[in-house]
Amino acid sequence: MTAEPAADRPRPRAGLRFRAVAKGVYAIWYRETRRFVRDRSRWLGLVTQPLLYLMLVGYGISSSMTFRRLPADSSINYVTFMYPGIVGMSVLFTSIFSAVSIIWDREFGFLKEVLVAPLPRWAAAAGKALGIMTIVALQTAVLLAMSPLAHVPLGLWMALKTLGVASLVGFVLGAFGIAVASRMTSFESFQLIMNLVTMPMFFLSGALYPLRGLPPWLNFLAHVDPLTYGVDALRNAIYADNEAARLLVQYPLVFDIGVLAAIAAVFAALAGWLFETQE
Repeated sequence: MTAEPAADRPRPRAGLRFRAVAKGVYAIWYRETRRFVRDRSRWLGLVTQPLLYLMLVGYGISSSMTFRRLPADSSINYVTFMYPGIVGMSVLFTSIFSAVSIIWDREFGFLKEVLVAPLPRWAAAAGKALGIMTIVALQTAVLLAMSPLAHVPLGLWMALKTLGVASLVGFVLGAFGIAVASRMTSFESFQLIMNLVTMPMFFLSGALYPLRGLPPWLNFLAHVDPLTYGVDALRNAIYADNEAARLLVQYPLVFDIGVLAAIAAVFAALAGWLFETQE
């Protein structure tokens, strides 16, 4: 009995394979989202951390902080300036540390089952990144409800743009966190590396102070920080109808989105490749 030529063997149709991959991505996305929704402690931290920053840091500094580029009679104070930065901070920490679930899954054997499934490994990374993006969108919706505390009017179009920008930033940072976590073997090593990365990213992003008049080396580091463009895009979205506050925006929204999209493509490809090559 002769073997059937390879060219004559039946191959799975592209449509069936696409549906299988889509179901795999959806399963990982659903698991990540459901786990977040059911974790009450994460919801508590989601609300209290940005609220503490806004109330303690924002109102504490607002009385002595002025912006020279704003008119003297402008209603923009430090709390209003800081609000998009608080949203960016929450997106940063949520996205990066949500990727720690990869190490958790490895410890309990779930990741091994995912890696041996008849699906490309990058599908698992894609599902986790999309799950992180959804979690960030839910978080941002809660933070938008705090906008009256920062004297920021909440409009429907502003809220939709802010949710879209925050989701994109969440995908960028989530893919970066997945790329790092895929090579980590312990929670301690991941947290150590992420703490060394996230704090400089946050302080260099312009979330707490305008990025003007910095020394050249700090200015360079700020402009290679992905969160810089995320915070600037959030300010573009939130200050779209406030001409005075728009003086604090560095770049047009289209430019910020373009840079974030390019970084998202790089980080997503890196996360997919690292997932494919891990043992």
